[in-house]
Amino acid sequence: MSSSVLTSQGIFTTSRIGSSESPNSGASSSFTQPMEDMNENEETDLLSISWNQDYGCFAAGTSHGFRIYNCEPCKETFRRDLKSGGFKIVEMLFRCNILALVGAVANSHYPPNKVLIWDDHQSRCIGEFTFRSDVRGVKLRRDRIVVVLEHKIYVYNFTDLKLLHQIETLANPRGLCCLSHYSNTFVLACPGLHKGQVRVEHFGLNVTKLINAHDSQIACFTLTLDGLLLATASVKGTLIRIFNTMDGSRLQEVRRGVDRAEINSIALSPNVQWLAASSDKGTVHVFSLRVRVFGEDSVTQPNAVQGPALFHQNSSSSLDPLISPNTGANPNSSLSFMRGVLPKYFSSEWSFAQFHLPEYTPFIVAFGSQNSVIIVGMDGSFYKCSFDQVHGGEMVQQEYVRFLKFENRPR
Repeated sequence: MSSSVLTSQGIFTTSRIGSSESPNSGASSSFTQPMEDMNENEETDLLSISWNQDYGCFAAGTSHGFRIYNCEPCKETFRRDLKSGGFKIVEMLFRCNILALVGAVANSHYPPNKVLIWDDHQSRCIGEFTFRSDVRGVKLRRDRIVVVLEHKIYVYNFTDLKLLHQIETLANPRGLCCLSHYSNTFVLACPGLHKGQVRVEHFGLNVTKLINAHDSQIACFTLTLDGLLLATASVKGTLIRIFNTMDGSRLQEVRRGVDRAEINSIALSPNVQWLAASSDKGTVHVFSLRVRVFGEDSVTQPNAVQGPALFHQNSSSSLDPLISPNTGANPNSSLSFMRGVLPKYFSSEWSFAQFHLPEYTPFIVAFGSQNSVIIVGMDGSFYKCSFDQVHGGEMVQQEYVRFLKFENRPR
């Protein structure tokens, strides 16, 4: 692995992405070709979609560049296009002017083994990393850059781009990696070295936790913003499990279905009251969580040794203190009283609310405002739907937008 630093000055600025201020035309840039608008009649393919860290925006990597969208309401904020090709990875840093970009295979100037740290305010590249193999994922924090290769993860300091940590992983072609985003904690989750294992690094506490989450390969996982809870799914796609990242204990298990499915996205609501998941079966499921995190200040001190106060209840009779009065619970099978006698799925917790979508299209999910779920698809579709937090059931569509249209594509 090799990396080169173009500059370490001015990485953090106060401008927001999509600012109307003129770019600094005198700034040096590693882009050998200027970003410019393409002909609207040219065909555009969608290569990737990803949320920013607070799920208020999403980025779309296209065959000609990238576009940034606001979620509520869905609206294109800005786009950057270039003639040499597109980007397969576009990682935002909240709503600021910094992005991480990785070129698509067809990009003639920016290969898939290079990460560009792009400052859109200055309209130039402020740093780059070049690797011997293709980059599978990039994650950003305000103080760290994390680059994911198929068998290794590199953690860099944001201010000077110095390498801080290297982590070996099992084969990770999906580029799975999650970060916490509270300034007082730095938690990283990634595949471990064994099938079904997730490795959790609490860098501030110098603690590594290995969680044997599933018997099959890990397909998807996510962390809460504070990094205290981890939700995981395997390639079987039937069960989603929630873990305490401090001690590795399993707190809850919910069931998406009985048949195999590919889980594309998992989201946890900010209040840790709900979990949403999308799969190739064409249904977004929302589950009620009975896990609560109390005392967020319990990890505000860097030298604190005690873990967060996580509460886990198995008995439905003890849910009342943990679930607000207007919140429902996941349905169980009518035969759940025979737990331990009948097959496991009879005692499973099933989804509380559902929303149906086209099958086989990858969708990513996030929670919006007022009990809503935001859904973005690789077919260029955007949905906002709401669910009844008391009765659950079928969610109600509130908004639908085609954020990227494919009219020019031959049929």
